[in-house]
Amino acid sequence: MAQAGATRSGTAVCGRPPGRRQTSCAMTLPIGVEAVSFRYPDGTQALEDVDLLVERGERLAIIGQNGSGKSTLVRQFNGLLRPTSGRVLIDDVDAAAQHVAHLAAKVGLVFQNPDRQIFAAKVRSEVAFGPRNLGMTATELERAVYAALESVGLTDQADTNPYDLGYSRRKLLALASILAMRTPIVVLDEPTTGQDARGVARIQQIVAELAEAGRTIITISHDMRFVAESFERVIVMRAGQIILDGTPAEVFAEAAWPALATTYLEPPLPARVGANAGVGATPTEAVLVASLAALGNASAIDAPNVDTPNADGRNG
Repeated sequence: MAQAGATRSGTAVCGRPPGRRQTSCAMTLPIGVEAVSFRYPDGTQALEDVDLLVERGERLAIIGQNGSGKSTLVRQFNGLLRPTSGRVLIDDVDAAAQHVAHLAAKVGLVFQNPDRQIFAAKVRSEVAFGPRNLGMTATELERAVYAALESVGLTDQADTNPYDLGYSRRKLLALASILAMRTPIVVLDEPTTGQDARGVARIQQIVAELAEAGRTIITISHDMRFVAESFERVIVMRAGQIILDGTPAEVFAEAAWPALATTYLEPPLPARVGANAGVGATPTEAVLVASLAALGNASAIDAPNVDTPNADGRNG
């Protein structure tokens, strides 16, 4: 487990934390964050000297308490926010030198609140808006819209007003509108919030399909099980800085629990059971069930007993 870093050229630093795949030092990365700080107009310091490299095709989860800077960080990627200092590279080009419309073709961001990005009168029109503005042909547009609606299970609601859908389905609609744009980088802000088990499984399947297609997927989430099961790398943020960076097995290992507790996060149930049963932080479902049966008491899922500071900061 390690702190992320970036070179000034935007290429990868030689060497990776244990368990991470190696990247060539000459390989151009889709996202490079170099000494980025960000301060809101009201004086709130949301990011402080953040360095981060994201590999092409990587599945990265960003976790941390509200106000830790997660949303502020990902909004640097598509130009919605610009660093107060430092720089963000998208495909080795400074994001500050790229228009938001140009970045929209590279980075698709699904907001936590779907109502912040839904505006069309029909589901179909909402999904078509983004790809149409990217210049897709009529045939490409039709295929992209149908495929996106099929992925989220909304083909039967294509002519429905979005606000006749429930909250969880509006979340899926917002996701479909980004999927249809086919951006190489997809950012999901709390995608499983408001979803039942079926909805979470659908989102996990979409993440798997995007990964199979070689897309770079970044999520912000408080759903630790979703993070552990669907992502290969996890960074933990606190007070605008990255404090942990590693695989789920590393970040959710018992040794990291005190650091997690300072962010008001608990490791997922499998990690807690695994630690007590001695089977590791990311046991398979079969091992988890067997371990629970063997332990047979509530101590298997006790959260770490670590003093935590008071929360502060804006939501982000």
